[in-house]
Amino acid sequence: MLALLTTIREAIANWWSEFTLQTKLLAVATLVVSLVMSGLTFWAVNTIQQDARMNDTRFGRDLGLLLAANVAPLVADQNLTEVAQFSQRFYSSTSSVRYMLYADETGKIFFGIPFWEPEVENSLTIERRIQLPEDYPGDGEKPMVRQHMTPDGAVTDVFIPLIVNKKYLGVLAIGINPNQTAVISTNFTRDVTIAVFITIWVMVILAGVINALTITKPIKELLVGVKQIAAGNFKQRIDLPLGGELGELILNFNEMAERLESYEEQNIEELTAEKAKLETLVSTIADGAVLIDNSMQVILVNPTARRIFGWENDEVVGSNVLHHLPSAVQMEIARPLYEMAAGECESAEFRIHLNQSIKRTIRILLTTVLNLQRESIKGIAITVQDITREVELNEAKSQFISNVSHELRTPLFNIKSFIETLHDYGEDLSLEQRQDFLQTVNHETDRLTRLVNDVLDLSKLESGRNYNFDRVDLAQAIEQTLRTYQLNARDKGIELIQEVAPSLPFVVGNYDLLLQVLANLVGNALKFTQAGGQVAIRAYQLDPKPKSHNQSSQVRVEISDTGIGIAQEDQQAIFDRFFRVENRVHTLEGTGLGLSIVRNIMERHRSKVHLVSEVGVGTTFWFDLTLFDEEPSIKVVEPTAENPKIPTV
Repeated sequence: MLALLTTIREAIANWWSEFTLQTKLLAVATLVVSLVMSGLTFWAVNTIQQDARMNDTRFGRDLGLLLAANVAPLVADQNLTEVAQFSQRFYSSTSSVRYMLYADETGKIFFGIPFWEPEVENSLTIERRIQLPEDYPGDGEKPMVRQHMTPDGAVTDVFIPLIVNKKYLGVLAIGINPNQTAVISTNFTRDVTIAVFITIWVMVILAGVINALTITKPIKELLVGVKQIAAGNFKQRIDLPLGGELGELILNFNEMAERLESYEEQNIEELTAEKAKLETLVSTIADGAVLIDNSMQVILVNPTARRIFGWENDEVVGSNVLHHLPSAVQMEIARPLYEMAAGECESAEFRIHLNQSIKRTIRILLTTVLNLQRESIKGIAITVQDITREVELNEAKSQFISNVSHELRTPLFNIKSFIETLHDYGEDLSLEQRQDFLQTVNHETDRLTRLVNDVLDLSKLESGRNYNFDRVDLAQAIEQTLRTYQLNARDKGIELIQEVAPSLPFVVGNYDLLLQVLANLVGNALKFTQAGGQVAIRAYQLDPKPKSHNQSSQVRVEISDTGIGIAQEDQQAIFDRFFRVENRVHTLEGTGLGLSIVRNIMERHRSKVHLVSEVGVGTTFWFDLTLFDEEPSIKVVEPTAENPKIPTV
């Protein structure tokens, strides 16, 4: 039972909470008015009833006194017949008397109208008595009055003592009917009040239902629809069969929603297309791009910026950019970013070195993004340029110029010194001294020529000059190289060994460039090999790997010596420009460009130079070349912007 009451109370509370404030106030006002009207009506009814009871009491008392005065002598004379006749005439002449009862001093009823004693005795075996107070009649002056309710209304009971010569003979009880006019008026007032009360609530309920169906429900539907439209749901529609102003309002709302949905679809298509264009443009530019708002939240970032900052696995869009930047970058640009967001400056530029897994040098450009009126700052564009290669090239260029200047200065200084000596003191020098000076000048001139030629060769290789690649007889190039250095090897007491496989197939390459590679490697081997040592050149065909069916066969070329060898710490830098092992071991002089030229030539042939060396044991350089066939693997292509004058594999 308690659970049922709780459920009903919750249902009523939910039902009441759904009403609007206006409906609640209307219900409360109606309840108050109805209660006030009902209270006034019932107060009036009670007043009328009280007046009627008072009138009935007065009338009954007066009537009883009058009747008692007439019948008391008859009762005293025991003339009951006359009492009965008089009472019957009196009862018949007025409708106000409901009954008349006569009882003796003990309270026993001996006569009554509309019944009398013989009828009572014949019809009932129970003796009827009037129960009166013990001190009744008291002083005998005032009749006793009381009322009791009957189906017809309140009946006034009046008890008048019958006293003759101060002797108490009994009591006369008269029942007075209520005043019909007052009863009718009271009932009518009550019925009207109840009808008015019911009518008011019926009207209120009907008004609430009509209001909910015709006004409140459409307004609620419109309110929900407007909220949905405000939230961006333009598919919202209201389907209510209403006419009049509300129907027209709902129709206009649906038309507005349809237009907004159409505009949204068009705008989404346009924005999607523009966004795709923007993302494509931003993702394809070489520089990194990051767009942030005034609160430093990332709006857009392209793949280049993700790669530079290491954000490939991080979701940075929507978060603070300063939380994801490297510490070096954050320290540099944090304050300028906040200053730009506050409008204190419009742009800034920084060059920062990143010591990450891959060391980089980046240039960061900060630029404010203004609105169309150029009045307020909408965000900040961060452009990130990876200038590591540029810095390295500038450093290499500076180092190259420095090294070339240094290398050129030494022979030029020697040439100038000896020529000035010959010019100033030529006549004082002997013929042998002059020849020695001229021989030194000639030697320094050859050295200067070699240096200039090496620089020119390296410059040609790195400038992207186009070389023709055709079939090359590698055995012929090896034999020509050995003939060139045969005398030099004999003079130094070094044995030249040639181990070329018979019927060696042709390879794809440039004969002159390969000849230069062989000359540089054999020349270095002779330079760093002591007398009695050996320099061997080998060439043989490699078998293709079993799992690489589509891979072309290659020819391997090896140049080995039994020279001084190259230390492990020098092997990484041996191919750099102007790096010379003799600078560390204090042996022969050279330009330091030979192995750099070899590396560039091999890169032109889509190959790589390898080395194996041990100090005091010797060194072996080797590289692989692709076999020549009907469709060579290396082709000469026309130079393009992406691949200037470099043959492709």
